[in-house]
Amino acid sequence: MNHDTPLPARSRRRSAPSVLPQRLASAPQLRAMGVPAAEVAGRSAEGGDWQQLLPGVFLLRPTAPTGDDRLRAALLYARRDAGTGPQGPGPMLTGLAGLALHGFSSAPPPEALERVDVLVGRTRRLRSTGFARVVRAPEPPEPVELSGLPVAPVARAVADAVSGLYDAGAVRRMLAEAVRGGHCEPAAVVRELGRLRLLARPHVRDAVEAVLVEGRALSEERLYEMVREFGLPDPVWNVDLRLPGGPHLGGVDAYWPEHAVAVELDTRVPRPDEEALWSAYTRKREHLERLGIAVVHLTPRGLRESAERQAAVVRTALMAAPDRQPAAYVVVLPR
Repeated sequence: MNHDTPLPARSRRRSAPSVLPQRLASAPQLRAMGVPAAEVAGRSAEGGDWQQLLPGVFLLRPTAPTGDDRLRAALLYARRDAGTGPQGPGPMLTGLAGLALHGFSSAPPPEALERVDVLVGRTRRLRSTGFARVVRAPEPPEPVELSGLPVAPVARAVADAVSGLYDAGAVRRMLAEAVRGGHCEPAAVVRELGRLRLLARPHVRDAVEAVLVEGRALSEERLYEMVREFGLPDPVWNVDLRLPGGPHLGGVDAYWPEHAVAVELDTRVPRPDEEALWSAYTRKREHLERLGIAVVHLTPRGLRESAERQAAVVRTALMAAPDRQPAAYVVVLPR
């Protein structure tokens, strides 16, 4: 026998290592590593040392998958056949899975999740299967990275979670945690719920009303803290302004009569009648300013993330009072 005769190309192929360095791999990744399809099928068959968790996604261990394995497997599944053109943000975890990574106590830990929601673009041809549920969005948001995984922003993850919840108490707890925990503003949650057409559900609408009340109370408390912490003069709080013997001018959250400066918290949220509310809001501001009253608008997010900057804006308005034309006399009444 001639030992110098070269072996056929198929026989020269290097065999795949018996143990691969990673825990999970997709079918394309295994092909790229030189693992033959027959070996993948054999090792993931019953009694083998690999497991197929989802179509084309394999756990390269014989042990039970962890919660983290399931999250990563769902992302691997959603990335298959994604194409090579501009796709926008890639797949990201959302719903209860996303909220678990955001640290929500109202969401089960990853190992207890029955399903893993993955948000993808609307045009992706991908079906829900096994524990992976595909959620589509016309314009997916930019994800945040948590524990090395792409995750939808809190407001979107909350809306996707709420879409599968029919227990009013669970919805209230989740919305309250989003706002009370400072994860996002009420308006952002309401906007995402509206996009998914969830505000028509009575238990969601009731929970939203409750969280809006709580969100405003939190913003008012932050406004009180801002005035105290940064040494602003004490205003009169939550008052209505009227012209003497004349019409009601509207309510403001704080008012400095000697400076004719008012602060309004902008806690408006998207509603079907938003345009009408905006017009009324604008008319009130313009009317007060025509009377010589400086109106400072603060947002809940601004108070939460940059209270010192907001205090500087108010202080500037107070210091500028002597340079303005004297304001009309108004009657200040408690709300």
